[in-house]
Amino acid sequence: MILTRNIDLGLPLWRVAPRLGGEGVFLLDSALDPVRLGRWSFTGCLPPALLTAKRRHGTLSAGPGMPFLVTLTTWRRPDGTPLDPPQKKTWSGDPFAALRQLQAAYNVIGHKGDNPAGPFAGGLVGWFGYELAHALEDLPDTGHDDLGLPDLAFLVADEVLAHDHVTGRTTLSVTDRGESADDRFAWWEEKLASPDSGPVPAPAPGDLVVGTSCDRATYGAQVAACVEHILAGDVFEICLTHRLETALCGKPWRLYEILREINPAPFAVWLDLPGYEVLSASPERFLSLTTDGLAESRPIKGTAPRGVCPEEDAGRAAGLAASEKDRAENIMIVDLVRNDLGRVCDLGTVCAPEICRIESYATVHQLVSTVRGHLRKDRDALDLVAACFPGGSMTGAPKIAAMSIADSLEPFKRSVYSGAIGYLDRGGAMDLSIVIRSIVCKDGRATLGVGGAVTADSDPGAEYDESMDKARALLDALSRVGN
Repeated sequence: MILTRNIDLGLPLWRVAPRLGGEGVFLLDSALDPVRLGRWSFTGCLPPALLTAKRRHGTLSAGPGMPFLVTLTTWRRPDGTPLDPPQKKTWSGDPFAALRQLQAAYNVIGHKGDNPAGPFAGGLVGWFGYELAHALEDLPDTGHDDLGLPDLAFLVADEVLAHDHVTGRTTLSVTDRGESADDRFAWWEEKLASPDSGPVPAPAPGDLVVGTSCDRATYGAQVAACVEHILAGDVFEICLTHRLETALCGKPWRLYEILREINPAPFAVWLDLPGYEVLSASPERFLSLTTDGLAESRPIKGTAPRGVCPEEDAGRAAGLAASEKDRAENIMIVDLVRNDLGRVCDLGTVCAPEICRIESYATVHQLVSTVRGHLRKDRDALDLVAACFPGGSMTGAPKIAAMSIADSLEPFKRSVYSGAIGYLDRGGAMDLSIVIRSIVCKDGRATLGVGGAVTADSDPGAEYDESMDKARALLDALSRVGN
């Protein structure tokens, strides 16, 4: 049973997250565009269980379906029984099957997603890392896995604080597992009771020493190699990426707070898991699914930096809208996403109601399209993910050939970056963003991936500049956090 209570919240929901304390805190923070994309924000903590899956990377071609090392950490059993110390179980298996088992174990009988708290009242929160594609396809596997993060990580969310940015209503949902729900509501009320001093304004930027997996010349040579593959007819488009890294001079939450101020986004995330934290200010929806089966993807391809004055800014947006190269990038991925959705959606329902729409963010303009379809009744959210993963905007087209070429050129595993992050509600709804504009904080390091689509007429220098335009807000936040 899921119990709900309206909360008179005296502070913005995103400010609640750092009060919750401990590993296993999540914040799905819609910081922009409440009407179209960012209506809901969610936060929670104290998961009863955490599932991770990790493949031993480095095999040239191990084939799809090769077992992953799956680990389930349990703090409370599905009947509510606490475990002290927590129980840890590890086995080799299919990560998607393991995730289904976790969903079933912590399901709530009778919950159909019609909770007054909104589209997410409990279920799973976490990510599908880019390399989880090895569970689905036969792919080369050569990059160095230096971060060592799981390829999949999902926690069970039994307590969710949800805020509706349109109505202003905040609702707390608590899953009753035999413990006193009144005690849990009281715990939350205590956490929310103390006054909020408000966020501390971001300090001025300082010096930042940034390392990179490849410099401008190296990335340019990789772009040229991609163009050769395209001209040879191997692929139409390749999403090529590289990595930036710097020492983390402040706390990850402070970094998130600064990033949110300077670059608000509709799919912002702060996720605190044992040993690492993931921050994201993503503008891109990978997949959403409603309880009545409407699936949606919003691929982004095509980027231009913001101008320094209104006239220049408007000119850059207009130039992006008219760019044949950028529109071609976008439309190729729309076709790929239509095909992916068509694998699990009803015949004739897949459509693209918006093509190459301009959306503007703090540092860039983007071309965004919308693709929708109606999921078949014999399929569910995880089937939808498996059919579409990884998101086409982060692979290129055709997907498998493009991913294989990118793997041969990129020295590091992408890990969380380029994957998908968000929630799966117990009633069947889902909302996942593409993990871009993201930072992984681990062992005093901050790492971020950037990149872009390479097509036949790509200019190596321009592609590098575009990738760094996408990194600008992240590097700005990192330069401020230690000041």
